[in-house]
Amino acid sequence: MAKKFDPITIEILWRRLVSIVDEADASVARTAFSSLLRDAHDYTCMFSDSRGNELVQGTFCTPGQAGAMALGMKKIIGSFPKDEYRPEDVIIVNDPWLLAGHLNDICVMSPIFFRGKIVAFTACVFHHSDIGGRVSSDNREVHEEGLFIPPMKLYEAGVPNQGVLDMIRWNVRTPEEVIGDIRSQVASNHVCAGKIIELLQEENLDSLDDLADEIISRTEKSMRNAIAKIPDGVYPYSGVIEGAGNRDDIDIRLSVKKQGSDILVDFCGTSPQVGWGVNVVYNFTYAYVFMAIKSVFDPDIPINEGAIRPVKMTAPKGCVVNCSFPAAVAARMQVGHFMTEMVFKALSSAVPDRIIAESGGTPAQTNIFYGKRHDEKPWHTMIIRGGGMGAGLNRDGHHCAIFPANGANTPVEIFESDTPLRVRERGIVSNSGGPGKMRGGLGRRMIIEVPDDERAPLPPVIIAVQAGRFQYPPAGIFGGKPGAGARFIKNGEPADPSGLTFCKPGDSVEFYSAGGGGYGDPLERDPLEVVKDVRNGYVGIDHALEAYGVVIDPETLAADPEATRKRRSVHKELGPLKNILTSR
Repeated sequence: MAKKFDPITIEILWRRLVSIVDEADASVARTAFSSLLRDAHDYTCMFSDSRGNELVQGTFCTPGQAGAMALGMKKIIGSFPKDEYRPEDVIIVNDPWLLAGHLNDICVMSPIFFRGKIVAFTACVFHHSDIGGRVSSDNREVHEEGLFIPPMKLYEAGVPNQGVLDMIRWNVRTPEEVIGDIRSQVASNHVCAGKIIELLQEENLDSLDDLADEIISRTEKSMRNAIAKIPDGVYPYSGVIEGAGNRDDIDIRLSVKKQGSDILVDFCGTSPQVGWGVNVVYNFTYAYVFMAIKSVFDPDIPINEGAIRPVKMTAPKGCVVNCSFPAAVAARMQVGHFMTEMVFKALSSAVPDRIIAESGGTPAQTNIFYGKRHDEKPWHTMIIRGGGMGAGLNRDGHHCAIFPANGANTPVEIFESDTPLRVRERGIVSNSGGPGKMRGGLGRRMIIEVPDDERAPLPPVIIAVQAGRFQYPPAGIFGGKPGAGARFIKNGEPADPSGLTFCKPGDSVEFYSAGGGGYGDPLERDPLEVVKDVRNGYVGIDHALEAYGVVIDPETLAADPEATRKRRSVHKELGPLKNILTSR
């Protein structure tokens, strides 16, 4: 007979479960070798019940990993017969089609035993910057992209499988860091397992399943109640994602069908998978579709099996958002991250107050750097850079945000200690936020030099750029204007971000991330807010005049109310005329 829990006990136990995962999460920050994990936080900790139903994920989880794990956990668990699991087993896998879509995301999963039986599974997924292979987005198939690890035992009953560790060690450029990070994952699972067993002992529970059923059912009910509040209907959207280099653009066709308390997102008509590394596996596409639906309808409830049950997705097998093996997938975020804003666009007529304009951090700008120091020691690192976030109904977009992914900044000091490179400049880009009643967030500029002094590395220094928004800047919404586009520059000249960039001592590269789109008519923006933006360096005086119709005195940096009123009236009169002239 299932154990029942009163609401107060549920709340207490739920918060304890979250704290367990967050403690495992904190252990990563203390033990991981890579700055991508310690500082940028590109990892996810979670655990499921004994059946593989996702129960809790970390507070700072990465949506692409966590959403994909909700689907993939059952498949990974099912890779081994239940009776073959032993206490202190550790499973390792990075199959993109089981997990989060590319080889860099390695999952370390462990069964948790209590009183002789499996009561839960805990997992930690790291984005390892080094998995061997070519790190570029112009790969043609997954075999070029690094080491492919099917589900296998890394530890068997607590004994490490040295053969697996050696296989990994000999296929990466920086083995000490990679193996160190994998051990950090194992330690994270150990922390999580120990705390769960403590909870079961203190609460005199034989398993987590009854508690999981209660939490999951309550979450599902909340999600369904929120979905049911908007009108039934089919909400379509068609969009284009730029091709890198000289490649063709990618067409995305989707419809969001809302019926009762169910959502079905269908990608029928979307472009087929392509011969370069932006293809997306089903799990990763679903993760960012789900993020959009949850953000719109019920953002505050926990993410677990119950939250995903009302949200279904279909996509033709072999299309770019449901690619088939052995498609290249290393840069899957260049397409996958767009799914959130495209679902927002589809729902814009149904819930205009709950969505935001397009973001310059979509997709996240991923930059991989590697080479050899002057003493021939290999180095390899990766940073994630955001752009301006799209504006919403009642707020300006954040500057330099990584959205819809969830990552953090790698400090300049850490980057320079991880590499022989120097950061000459980093800062926000003035005027890059899309004008609107609410302004889009600003993009970021970063200039990196390869030193030619005693610190000079051996050539070449190799850079891979996985990014977007170079051809199509983030659009505004409901009358808002687009933000500035992204740029990639080498030695003062525009460079191709679609392949590998080779640098030598004395070279410099500049990365410009895009600004977010604006929300609403820029001529309706409060002039005092424009003045604040000018004083903060977000908007120039000339841009304030041209984009917002606000006249600002260059000496006092104060707005002239009467001149602004006249200027804005002229703007409004010229608006229709400009559109007519432009269309001719």
